[in-house]
Amino acid sequence: MSDGKLLLLLLCFLITSTAGQYNPTEDFCRRFGHQAAVVDSRIYVDGGFVNWKPFSAASPNYTSHDLNAVTDGMPTLNANLSKNATIPNVNGGILWEDAVNKRLYLYGGEVYQAMPTDFNLYSYDILSDDWVSFGPPTGARTIQPTSYGAGVSISWRGEAYYYGGWFNNASVPGWTGPPKASNRLIKYTMDTNTFSNLTGPDEIGRAEGTMVYIPIGDAGTLVYFGGSQDVYGNGTLTPQPLDKIFVFDVANTKWYTQSTSGRAPENRRRFCGGATWAQDQSSYNIYIYGGFQWIRGPYPAHSNVTGAYPKNMMTCNVVNGAQMLVIGGTYSNDTTYMCDADNVWGEHNMNLGEQNKETAIWGSFIPTLTTYAVPTDILTAVGGAPAGGAKTTAPISGFDAPDLSVLMTRKADISTRAPTRVVSATATATPPSTATPLSTGAIAGIAVGSTVGLIALLTSCCCMIRYHQAHSTRARPSTISTAAPPPTPVWTGPAAVFSSPTSTNATYHSHPPPPPIPPPPAELPDNVEQYYDYRPHQTPSSTSPTSFAKHGDPPSTWLRPETAAELQIPSPRRGSPRGDGGRGQGAPLPGAPYWSSSSRGGVPQTSMPPSSSHSSQYSRGLSEQQQQQVERDREWEEVRGHSAASRSTYG
Repeated sequence: MSDGKLLLLLLCFLITSTAGQYNPTEDFCRRFGHQAAVVDSRIYVDGGFVNWKPFSAASPNYTSHDLNAVTDGMPTLNANLSKNATIPNVNGGILWEDAVNKRLYLYGGEVYQAMPTDFNLYSYDILSDDWVSFGPPTGARTIQPTSYGAGVSISWRGEAYYYGGWFNNASVPGWTGPPKASNRLIKYTMDTNTFSNLTGPDEIGRAEGTMVYIPIGDAGTLVYFGGSQDVYGNGTLTPQPLDKIFVFDVANTKWYTQSTSGRAPENRRRFCGGATWAQDQSSYNIYIYGGFQWIRGPYPAHSNVTGAYPKNMMTCNVVNGAQMLVIGGTYSNDTTYMCDADNVWGEHNMNLGEQNKETAIWGSFIPTLTTYAVPTDILTAVGGAPAGGAKTTAPISGFDAPDLSVLMTRKADISTRAPTRVVSATATATPPSTATPLSTGAIAGIAVGSTVGLIALLTSCCCMIRYHQAHSTRARPSTISTAAPPPTPVWTGPAAVFSSPTSTNATYHSHPPPPPIPPPPAELPDNVEQYYDYRPHQTPSSTSPTSFAKHGDPPSTWLRPETAAELQIPSPRRGSPRGDGGRGQGAPLPGAPYWSSSSRGGVPQTSMPPSSSHSSQYSRGLSEQQQQQVERDREWEEVRGHSAASRSTYG
């Protein structure tokens, strides 16, 4: 991406209906649950769900965004691509990019309005604009793709990875019973088209977290955090606390677990993130955005809580190491059928180094910006200068494993990988920043993006140092009700159900519709686990797609109102991809989240066996006193989405 230009291609299968056709450039309302990947000067986005402004039907479409032609500060949409009808449309999968051979690989996900079929790896040929099937996996037995796991691609090594995710009846043919999270790490070797089924950090299944690649260690390192745990292997959810980070040494195929210190960001799942680093690789900064989380209400007045328009199920893609495009996402806590920056097709841009005239993290996309500068907020925490020179190079309390202290001093030996087919130009797949060798250590930073709130998460595997922006003392009203929810979630909009677990008393489905405005999930109180009760899969009551007016035309009925739904978290203000409504403005919103010492401290700890106050399926083995405690906690749980905006440093 040396030319600094990016063409955003949306390879999106837009839901079909009985009549008519939507114009993807004029009728767009919002998209979510899709997959995205960057190759050369383009971002490709495939699958997921799209909501439209008022028309009577939808049709298959593929679209592109050209960042050389900017509309309202974001890439202009072009609808000029197609996709084979035999290639499945999925949500919650991943696009692995091969920047050397100019291919994308579609792995995992859940099918929509269809039964899942036996696993085949599908590839999009960028050079010929065509999808092909690479057939069933080779090199490993019992590869069963999952949905809503976490994955990365390492083009310069020709490798791709996918950790965790949900086995369910929308991702695995013949699956019965409740969803179950995987505890495996899947490796795909591109040049040989072979799979390896590797172990995870432990035996616990996980899903809905985020994983990024950073060039630490001889071959680089995968960093996984957040999401959900399936501790008992039966779909019962507990959060994966963000005070525990999982690190995978690619060269030695070895996992490490590193605890953090300080106050970790609140638990969340179905969020997205991306990594970049200083020019000298003295600090590595991981920005995460959105998701939803569990917190017992009422919220404190100053806390890392829900912003005005929380969302999830968006994608994050770092461009040239300097900017991160956040595309799509679905809203959770608004009762109107609002669209997501529909004038720019759901695009939002994070200027990771705040290198714009407003010195704001949310801003217009700048095609010529190709170099990352460490922003002031991170420099305050780690020291050094915008080009690097970080001073903090190790956790305050040391590493949990001695090998990590050695791993963090090494940088990946990045070489040029030769293509295995004829391509238009010689491809060199390297990370976005060049660097000098590390001397005493490296820091990786985790930054949780929202409009304003910031936290510095400092360590070579996460000791945390918290700080606040100047406006972190601004008061804002609480956004949570103190009334206890009814046994079954209630919301004003139509229901939206996914096969993977989403909410207390959730019903899961093999054929999820494109959800409109989903309600928030049940939240997890401190020191008490939240469990989920599942029922047999059901079929939506209607097969017509939801149609949205910008201001709330009634949608079609998809599911019975007792079914559960999904949630999300944005930072930019509704209708604006860049913050407080103005071009390039990143001003904080009233009611936006901040980090404050008055907030609820710590992260939820899990200490109880699985149970459900509405089903005996998971309550066996609990004492009467434990069951009473679970019931008391359930009675005052509040449902709310979460938009955390923190900038953290992981090193």
